[in-house]
Amino acid sequence: MTTLNEHIETPLPLDEAFAFVADFTNAKDWDPGVATSERLDPGPVAVGARYRLGVRMGGGVASMEYRVTALEPLRRVVLAGEGSGVSAVDDIRFEATPGGTRIDYTADIRLRGAKRLAAPFAGGAFAKIARQARDGMQRALDERAATRRGTDR
Repeated sequence: MTTLNEHIETPLPLDEAFAFVADFTNAKDWDPGVATSERLDPGPVAVGARYRLGVRMGGGVASMEYRVTALEPLRRVVLAGEGSGVSAVDDIRFEATPGGTRIDYTADIRLRGAKRLAAPFAGGAFAKIARQARDGMQRALDERAATRRGTDR
């Protein structure tokens, strides 16, 4: 298992940051490792909500299905994902700050089957993917904050 942890702070208010990140249909808008993301069932983001992501892997795109397993509005969302030879649990925590929102993102990734043999060598690649996702999330949330400020004038 590989555990990755990233943190960002954004000027976007807590309610808007939570709504954007907790809805994994937006993952393609902030994570460069995600080619496609779609909701598989109707309704608001809630425990049990399901998403299908097309995740870039080794020059191709692999399908992963994620499900919300825990939700504490404005505080935390946990999503469990399964795909071909990989499983992941993403635990995303949110905290209001005087200037906006702090987000702590932890991902536990497990390779299964034949891919498990590559696990000792995958840590560096996963760390790079996590940094790119962190940077993408930072950009997307900061852009939303800037757009919001522009409309507040």
